[in-house]
Amino acid sequence: MIREKNFTLKGSNGLPIVIDAFFKPDQSPKPVVVFCHGYKGFKDWGAWNLVAEHFAENDFFFVKFNFSHNGGTPEQQIDFPNLEAFAQDNYTKQLYDLQCVIDWLVNDNRFAANINTQKIHFIGHSRGGGIVLLKANQEKKVSTVTTWAGVSDFASRFPSGEKLTQWQKDKVYYVENGRTKQHMPHNIQFYEDFIEHKEDLDISKAARNLKIPQLIIHAKGDTSVKVKEAEQLQEWNPKAKMFLLEESNHVFDTQHPWEKGEMSASLKQIVNKSIQFIKNN
Repeated sequence: MIREKNFTLKGSNGLPIVIDAFFKPDQSPKPVVVFCHGYKGFKDWGAWNLVAEHFAENDFFFVKFNFSHNGGTPEQQIDFPNLEAFAQDNYTKQLYDLQCVIDWLVNDNRFAANINTQKIHFIGHSRGGGIVLLKANQEKKVSTVTTWAGVSDFASRFPSGEKLTQWQKDKVYYVENGRTKQHMPHNIQFYEDFIEHKEDLDISKAARNLKIPQLIIHAKGDTSVKVKEAEQLQEWNPKAKMFLLEESNHVFDTQHPWEKGEMSASLKQIVNKSIQFIKNN
């Protein structure tokens, strides 16, 4: 298996998108899986490398990447040294970055002999689930879309009332990162960009309009993104398949760092469910 890690594309505002590709180098075209991380996430979080390996072993070309404004740099991807970039992140930029990855796969790829660009599949975790649903509705090259603990709307993630008023006055608010203890800034442009592009960032509209197979995976014990959001996604697209874990959490019983040599039982279960779903469609 090839693990081609940490090469870059030019993303939003010229900042780098750092990418990994996992695949068997047998010169046969393989379905592509593109994985999008969530809020305060990154491509090498926890057990994501084990996930990539498992997909590759099952004859997929698996791509995971860091959004250009996630706060990491090509040199330091685990913590968040570029908080200025993080402050300028927004959903529009993330959609742009994901399009850059798709364009790279289709048009400018040194791995061409090992990928089938007619079969591109999205998987998104948490906030990345909302991003992949939006892009899957826009991009005709996508064959299926799967969300792991995916959000059902972006509007509710913003402060409201007095907190919003204070944010608009201060132009920035901070969120503590539980792992690094950094106070991570969100400039008011994040909210303003959402309001400006609200119709294009409507996950409910995207889910209702989806014409491709959709799989919704969620843990009933998720306290970060409640299971009701998965139920909303299926309500908007009754044709979607849904798999609920009776027990588990938002990160499927993993953590960062993940030093075990195998995935948690919950994560392995959802990975295998996702692989079967993609193969069936």
